Amino acid sequence: MTTLDRLRATAFSWKSAVVGSGGVFLRDIGHGLLEVGHNSLALLGLSVIGIALLAGGRTDLRHALEGHALSWLQARHEARQPVTLDVVDLSEPDAIARATATDPKELSRSQAAVAGWLARRYRVAPEPVSRLVQEAWRVGELTNLDPTLILAVMAVESSFNPFAQSPVGAQGLMQVMTKVHNDKYEAFGGRHAAFDPVTNLRVGVQVLKECIARAGSLEDGLRYYVGAANIDDGGYVMKVLIEQNILRQQAGLKPLPLPVRRQAPVAEAASDDGPATATSAPAGVLDPIARPAAEPPAPAQKIALLR
Repeated sequence: MTTLDRLRATAFSWKSAVVGSGGVFLRDIGHGLLEVGHNSLALLGLSVIGIALLAGGRTDLRHALEGHALSWLQARHEARQPVTLDVVDLSEPDAIARATATDPKELSRSQAAVAGWLARRYRVAPEPVSRLVQEAWRVGELTNLDPTLILAVMAVESSFNPFAQSPVGAQGLMQVMTKVHNDKYEAFGGRHAAFDPVTNLRVGVQVLKECIARAGSLEDGLRYYVGAANIDDGGYVMKVLIEQNILRQQAGLKPLPLPVRRQAPVAEAASDDGPATATSAPAGVLDPIARPAAEPPAPAQKIALLR
C-alpha cells in the first residue's frame, strides 16, 4: 500500500468518526429537548388541571378568571377591527363671505404696488392687505381723503393688526375709541364690528374726517385724532405723513411736502397785570368733546387713540 492510499484511509476513518460523533451529539440533544418539552407540557397540564379544580371549587375565582378571559378576547377582537373616528362636520361653504381678502391681481398697478409693499413691510398676507388697499381707495374717493393717508394711519396705529387694542380702549385697525364712537358702529350692527377690518376702516375714516374739519388742517386734524390737540403729539403727525409719502412713492405719486414739527405749548411770561397763562389752541378750533363754559380747562380728550 502506497503512502497516498494510507493517507486516504486515515482521512476516511477520521471523517467517519467525526460524522458518527456529531450524529450521536445531535441525537442526544434532540432527546434532551424532547424530554424537557414533554415534562414542561406535563407540568403545564397538571397546573391547568389544578387551577381548574381550584376554580371549580371557588365560584368567585371562576368568575374572575372568566371575566379576565372575556376582556382579553374582546381586546384582541377590537385590535383587529379598523379604527373609525366620529368626525364632526365643521364645513361651512359660505364662510368665504366673511373673509377680508382680495386677489392682488384684481388691483390696479398702483394699488398692487402699495399692497405688496405693506405686506412685506408689516409681514401680513397680501390678500387681506389688498382688500384694505382697495377699500381705502374707494372710501378715500367718497370722502375726498388721500387713500395713502388712510393706510398710513392704519400702519402707524396698529401695524395692520385688526384685533389691536390700546390700554385706553382704542380698538381695531385705526384704533378708534369704540366707547366714544359707539353710535358710528350702530350702522354696522354694533360695537363688536370694530374688529371687522373694513368696518373699522370706514368708522376710522369718519372720525379722521371730522377731526380734520374741526381742526381746519390735516396736521391739526391728525393731532385731534391722536388726542394731542393742545399738547406735543410725540412725533405722531410726522410718522403718519412720512408713511404716507412712502406709500405715495410706491403708488407712483409725488410725495407731499412735510410740515415743520410743531413745538409743545409753553407758558407765557407773566405780566404785571395778572398771572401767566398757557398757550391756547388756535382760534376757531373746536374741542373734540364739548364741555360747559363754566368748567375749567381740561386736557385734550381722546378722539381715536391716546398715546
